[in-house]
Amino acid sequence: MQVLRIWARPLAAAVLSAAWIASVPLANAQTPAPNAQTQAQPSNIPDQKLDAAAAAVEQVSTIKQSYQEKLTSAPPGEKERITGEANDAMARAVTDQGLSVEEYNLIIKVAQNDPQIRQKILQRVKTK
Repeated sequence: MQVLRIWARPLAAAVLSAAWIASVPLANAQTPAPNAQTQAQPSNIPDQKLDAAAAAVEQVSTIKQSYQEKLTSAPPGEKERITGEANDAMARAVTDQGLSVEEYNLIIKVAQNDPQIRQKILQRVKTK
């Protein structure tokens, strides 16, 4: 199972302009097959997937914030366990929305490079 790496690679601020979303991490996914890249083209991302990605972004952000607070006060021997829990919780937040970690990563990558997709996700986040 792919895991989201809470501190591995932060989501670029370009994904969404909202300050809180700038700290949401991308999963540390392996490079997808070329056909998977093609599937993530902006014209091929259905509204249902954008809805799921927006919901996942919100949940992942909340989880990350919560676990960062736990890590700050945790004794050194507990940090690895807490990080594992955080990774599992973030992966679950993505899959609970009906997305695989790989799909989530691809949608976020497209949003980083496509202002229209970025805007669609931002609108979905703001309407909740």
